[in-house]
Amino acid sequence: MKMLAVARKEFRQIARDRRTLLILLFVPAFILLLFGYALNFDIRNVRLAVDDRDRSSASRSLISAFVNSGYFDLVADVDAGLAGSKRTWPTWDAPGLTADALMDRDQARIVLVIPSGFARALHRGELSPVQVLLNGDNATTATTVMGYATTIIRGESAKYAPAAASAPLISVEPRIWYNPELRSALFLVPGLIAYIAMITAVVSTALSIVREKERGTMEQVRMAPLDAASFVVGKTIPYFVVSLVSALGIVVISMILFGMPMRGSWLLLMLALSLFLFGALGLGLLISSIAETQQVAFQVALLVSFLPTLLLSGFVFPIASMPRVLQLVTYAVPARYFLVALRTIVLKGAGLAVYWVDLAALSAFAVVVLGLAAVRLQRQWV
Repeated sequence: MKMLAVARKEFRQIARDRRTLLILLFVPAFILLLFGYALNFDIRNVRLAVDDRDRSSASRSLISAFVNSGYFDLVADVDAGLAGSKRTWPTWDAPGLTADALMDRDQARIVLVIPSGFARALHRGELSPVQVLLNGDNATTATTVMGYATTIIRGESAKYAPAAASAPLISVEPRIWYNPELRSALFLVPGLIAYIAMITAVVSTALSIVREKERGTMEQVRMAPLDAASFVVGKTIPYFVVSLVSALGIVVISMILFGMPMRGSWLLLMLALSLFLFGALGLGLLISSIAETQQVAFQVALLVSFLPTLLLSGFVFPIASMPRVLQLVTYAVPARYFLVALRTIVLKGAGLAVYWVDLAALSAFAVVVLGLAAVRLQRQWV
């Protein structure tokens, strides 16, 4: 009976604490749905561009084999003669619709280059090479996509090879851009930089205002000749400086220990980091203005920073392979835009024109969350 009395008391306690009850019921279901739909190792909807220099029925049949496989989406027809050169590194000033431009902007992850004379060589029973250009900034995805492409090309080659042929008539010439060795570290390290910076920035500021509330110093701050916007900015600046130094330190350490390259501008890297951190710090302040205890603030901060950054940013799982609903949700995850900018700067060395939309999205996110935090505090100020 004593145990039942304690249990009844605890049930009443849980029922009164609605926030804890919501976390206990909502978080497990949320994690299940998120992992169940986002945790998908099948890579589909790979953006494919084609440079068909043969314009024959055989080349069209090969392109159809890629599209009908269910793994590739044809997004562009590259101008003949402008893509697929034998250069070991793409140039950034190629005119028109080129493989360089498509790869830089991540509008295509694979470019299929079919040479002129392709059909003629096949009908003669001669070896005909096909070049496959791959975006290697994601080593795992590039390896899988290369496997898809090789399998499709071999299947198409079997249509033309005689029964006694020992080798396929269509040979694959792969060329990996940005990460020729397909080192997984060059894919994982930028994601880890975003992951670490997001969590530390959000958690540090999420506890700052709540700490003032718990210590009772919030009332003294309200009595000071200070408006909510100034208070929010003042709270953000110290954490921004510390977070920026920490993030730059992580970048330098990654270059030393993991061989991460720096092919772009340090100034643009600083800009991207600053915009990302402002948004993360603003999100932490918004959480801090809502939560009443440091425990709740810490739990909410981890929930909104840990899982979205890990699962919905493209860090681990390709966004194109996610269900449409989750793809729409990823547009609200700032790490999605930061990862595009970061990988473009350090791996591709492309200019601002390639990822200015991502920087604009980071700016908009920072303005929105900092503004909401200021509005929340202003209401509590009065």
